[in-house]
Amino acid sequence: MTEPPRPPGAGDPGNYPPEPTSPSSYPSAEPPTAPLSGAPGPGGYPPAGGYPPPTGDQPPSGGYPPAGGYPPPGGYPPPGGYPAGGYPTGGAYGGPGGGFASNEDKTWALVAHFGGAAGMILSGGVLGWIGPLVALLARGNQSPTVRAHAAAALNFQLIWSVVGVVGWVLSCILIGFIGVGAAIILGAVFGIIAGIKANEGQLYRYPLSASFIK
Repeated sequence: MTEPPRPPGAGDPGNYPPEPTSPSSYPSAEPPTAPLSGAPGPGGYPPAGGYPPPTGDQPPSGGYPPAGGYPPPGGYPPPGGYPAGGYPTGGAYGGPGGGFASNEDKTWALVAHFGGAAGMILSGGVLGWIGPLVALLARGNQSPTVRAHAAAALNFQLIWSVVGVVGWVLSCILIGFIGVGAAIILGAVFGIIAGIKANEGQLYRYPLSASFIK
């Protein structure tokens, strides 16, 4: 019997693509090779000896701290370190002539002002100069600030103590009591005001005063 005719290309082995007979017929796909020794891989390797430390006061995030470590809060201390007792802060402490470098200086300044006011009240207006003089002799040579406060109080209280003495001398004619009253009131009031200002770190300028002692 004869086979019926086939459609063109049907059953003709010569029309099929040849089957691969060896691995060489596949597309080339070489496996990835590992990086050579010392070569950076993904993301890179650090250089020999590690990364160098950053320069500047503030290294970048994640970097190494500067030599000696990071500064403490508030920065590095000044050359020679901080003074005894630390640096004063706030309004009660300031520079020479007004504020105080220590609590001892502040105490003697208050003695000068409040002592002068108390002396005028207790002595009848004639001994207001004792408190400022004690403060000046006790601490004035060690602290220019205390000396400024004590000298201001002493100059003021000396004037009104003299007025008080004169008032007591003239008390026999009654007009002298006016001078005594003025010495007591002014010496006490302005002495208290100066003491309050000194407690706030300010040097009070007494009115009606003179500069006998500096």
